[in-house]
Amino acid sequence: MSGSNIPANAVEATGGLAIEGRSIDYIPESERHAKLSSQGPFWFLGNFHFFTISIGFVGPTLGLSALWTTLAGALGIMFGTLFMAFHGSQGPEMGLPQMIQSRAQFGYRGVVLALMATMFVFVGFNVVNVSLIIDGLENVFGLDPIVVGGTVVAVGALLSIYGHDLMHKAFKWALMVTLPLYALVTIALMFGAGQGQAAADTSLGFNWVAFATQFAIAASYNISYAPYVSDYSRYLPKDTSRVKLITAVFLGASLSGAWMIGLGAWLAQQLKAADALVALDQVGSSLIPGLGHVLVLVSVAGFIPIIALNSYSAMLTLLTGVDSFRKISPTPRARVLSIVAISVVLLICVLSIQGSGIAILNTFLMLLLYFLVPWTAVNLVDYFFVRKGRYAIPHFFTPKGIYGAWQVRGIAAYLVGFVCMIPFFYIFNASAGEEVFVGPLARLLDGVDIAWLVGLLVSGLTYFILSRSIDLEHEQRVIDAITERGIVSIAHPCKGQEH
Repeated sequence: MSGSNIPANAVEATGGLAIEGRSIDYIPESERHAKLSSQGPFWFLGNFHFFTISIGFVGPTLGLSALWTTLAGALGIMFGTLFMAFHGSQGPEMGLPQMIQSRAQFGYRGVVLALMATMFVFVGFNVVNVSLIIDGLENVFGLDPIVVGGTVVAVGALLSIYGHDLMHKAFKWALMVTLPLYALVTIALMFGAGQGQAAADTSLGFNWVAFATQFAIAASYNISYAPYVSDYSRYLPKDTSRVKLITAVFLGASLSGAWMIGLGAWLAQQLKAADALVALDQVGSSLIPGLGHVLVLVSVAGFIPIIALNSYSAMLTLLTGVDSFRKISPTPRARVLSIVAISVVLLICVLSIQGSGIAILNTFLMLLLYFLVPWTAVNLVDYFFVRKGRYAIPHFFTPKGIYGAWQVRGIAAYLVGFVCMIPFFYIFNASAGEEVFVGPLARLLDGVDIAWLVGLLVSGLTYFILSRSIDLEHEQRVIDAITERGIVSIAHPCKGQEH
């Protein structure tokens, strides 16, 4: 590697702050300073916030009781977490961001198809995140939306600029602060806190459409984490146990997700809540005067690392996209400029959006599931069943390598899977109580959404069949030659580590 000889873990070594030097380049084993024990808490906090609580509001708005919503949400979260957990194991084994790895399936330039889908997810999630914060703080404190939006976006951008190590620390501290408060809210709600004079909605019950929709939204929520996970596990040592890592990610993300969705479901049924921050303020204030406001402020502060997480992965996606057509050096300057650009676009989108945050959330989560499912199927089938974790790392960084500029197999499998999903699409605007789009086959199923299942099966199977023509023996010879020459650590030019 050219550039500075300062190690990538200089932040921890000096006890100070430094901008992470790595971005889309390979992480040498000498710099793999992360610990497996950090993954469970990191992904626990990934779902342990008021955004996930808002997902629990969806079921009751469709007529589903809190109990059925909790069950559908828990099952959906666990299903979606399986995919993100398996993606997480790719990080330490390959030492690369998730979307760089996708060049093996889509090609050096063809990966732009997957990049567009994931960029939509990263930026879109933050649009919804910041919109919910703005709505909540305006309803509770009457704060100006422009001030709130600008402050949240700026702090999130700053945290993502410093990068991996500081973000892990921020997640740790946020979890320590929010865990006891959310536990208190859960216990208080069980004893009827915050309900006041309002009677719980007893008209809620069960229907298959609502149950399937809640399941799909919960599943999509954690499937949407699939493009993130390797970004935060790539600093783990290469010999990290795959089983232990998958287990840590699965338990962390699924336990907190199921908890928060269940909490949201009961808030919606017992308090008829439509805004998570307002509901938390109501419950807290019913316990101790002023506690509700503290809950809201802590919830927002604890949520800012999630804003940073989206900005960080969006930065990696943007740099990967640019690098696919014009070679760049992944310097700290490049990461700062890309995060600033992403943050400006984010703020413009947030301030331009009209409508209920929950309505945006509901529709957005369904859309992102449709875009991500074909990609995750192709990526996981390739990694676990076709190439079985054997890749030529330097060839991820050249269009003339064994993966080529365009990989027709992956692109075709993605498009075929997506097209086959369209007749099964069921997109419902819960706030307006109207259907946005219903495919003909979804109509035959009374609105039960199984498009995600169709996408997984069709894209995965299509790619597996098309991949039979890959010359894996030739690829193995290339990998063996790279290993013998010991050049894996120069996978991408890097003009600096920590600055």
